[in-house]
Amino acid sequence: MKAASRGNGDFAGARPGGGGVHLWAMKRVHVGVLVAMAVVGCGSSGSGSSGAGGTGSSSDPLAAQRQQCLNKINTYRKTLNLPPYKLWNKGACADSQAKSDEQSGTAHGAFGKCGEHAQNECPGWPISKISSASGSCLDQMWAEGPGSNFQQHGHYINMSSTKYTMVACGFSASSGSVWAVQDFK
Repeated sequence: MKAASRGNGDFAGARPGGGGVHLWAMKRVHVGVLVAMAVVGCGSSGSGSSGAGGTGSSSDPLAAQRQQCLNKINTYRKTLNLPPYKLWNKGACADSQAKSDEQSGTAHGAFGKCGEHAQNECPGWPISKISSASGSCLDQMWAEGPGSNFQQHGHYINMSSTKYTMVACGFSASSGSVWAVQDFK
């Protein structure tokens, strides 16, 4: 499985199972189902730090998933002695990007609409493999590095960058899969 990355004006994208980004129709499910499925499929990584960004609003139904995403990224950053990213309060905006990209079948189709400087995306991933599960989309993004060629290491570069201080994690769910974006600023 591969993910899609955008930053510094460069873009690369692929879907689970390879073969590039494809247009495909999926049946939408209620956000509550995503939350329930994500909680069952994704345990907390137990390490990493949220920084000063907090866990988001208590009225945010995806606050726990956003925190898991942040924790996973910060766990990797810690291995390089990098400061943790803070949770950027643009989760709802990132959700709308993920939904737009899912509906169009185009990774990064809504890039820039939340004011981010870079974006990683997990298009059409199994719900259990988005953030905390072994072999997750975030694991595969990190495994691209280290390296400086953005076309080959873009996800890693965005996750390990010192140019950004915050990340917003957004989600859109369909029948058994999720489109997830990570917006960096």
